[in-house]
Amino acid sequence: MFIVDEDVRILDCNAAAKKIFALSESAIQNRRGGEVLNCLNSLTVPEGCGKAPDCKNCVIRNSVKGCLNSVSVTQRPMKFVAVSGEKESELELLITASPFPEAGKNAVLLIIEDITEFSKLKAIIPICAHCKRVRNEGAYWEQVEKYFQDHIGLDFSHGICPECTQKFFGEYLRPSVKPSDS
Repeated sequence: MFIVDEDVRILDCNAAAKKIFALSESAIQNRRGGEVLNCLNSLTVPEGCGKAPDCKNCVIRNSVKGCLNSVSVTQRPMKFVAVSGEKESELELLITASPFPEAGKNAVLLIIEDITEFSKLKAIIPICAHCKRVRNEGAYWEQVEKYFQDHIGLDFSHGICPECTQKFFGEYLRPSVKPSDS
């Protein structure tokens, strides 16, 4: 989470943002979001973040602007390429901007969430029609529970629905006693 002004200058951020983006206090001091988050567009012009031709399409900048103009919460997805050394990885982010008057005039609470795994799950997941195992990225078939645990940390509890109870264990169930007609 970040608190930003109308020019997306970072006023403050929480410990999680500092950790994820490896930020120090001096790294965010009086700098715009694109400069702190290493947006490629912020490097194309000497004036930095918000001044390049492509900045007019920036989801973060437009979310902050839309939030301040309508004085309401805005939420938009965006694709983001993270560069770490020579490795690039594409992330899908959800950008939420909410007015934050407690931090001053024209301040916005900016929340950046990584929704990459959720977006992958929205895609078609190959699942066996018979055994219900899921084919993972390595083309190996694994239990659906393990797939969801590995991708989004979701745990399952197991039970047996009434139809399967009857189908698989019906012969072991006590016959239900019908009330007598009086």
